[in-house]
Amino acid sequence: RKYADKLGLQVLDQNGKQVTVTMGSYGIGVSRAVAAVAEVFNDELGLKWPRAVAPADVHLVVTGKNDDAITQAAESLARDLEGRGLEVLIDDRNGVSPGVKFKDAELIGIPTVVVVGKSLSEGNVEVRDRHAGTNTAVPVGSAVDAVVALCGS
Repeated sequence: RKYADKLGLQVLDQNGKQVTVTMGSYGIGVSRAVAAVAEVFNDELGLKWPRAVAPADVHLVVTGKNDDAITQAAESLARDLEGRGLEVLIDDRNGVSPGVKFKDAELIGIPTVVVVGKSLSEGNVEVRDRHAGTNTAVPVGSAVDAVVALCGS
C-alpha cells in the first residue's frame, strides 16, 4: 500500500466506507528483458545480440602492437562510422592479445565486428557478422559503406 497511501487513493467499499486501494505492479524490468534476450540469442561463443537491442552497432577490434598505421586507420574508421550514425565500441587495449580481444568480442555479442590489423598491409579490414557467421575481407576504402549496409543503416 506504499504508493496508494502516498497518492491518497481511496474507494468506497461495499458498506460505503472509504478504504485505501490495494495496488499491484507487474512489469518486466530491464534486467529481466536483458536476461531473456541473452537466453535466446546466444551460441557456444557468447551472446548474439539482435541489432535492435545491441549495446553498439559495431565492435571495432584493433590488433597490432604499437602500429601507428593500424591505430590511425581504426580511429579514422570509427569516426567515419559514427559520422554515418552508427555507435562504435572500440577495443584498442594495449598489452592484450588479438585472441583475447576476439574472444571478448564474441562474448559481448555485438552483431558486427570489424578487425583492423594485419590485413591492413594488404589494404583490407575484416568484417565479421556474428549472426551469419561470416568473415569477409573488405577494402579499407569501401569498409564504411559495407558496414553501414550490413548494419541496415
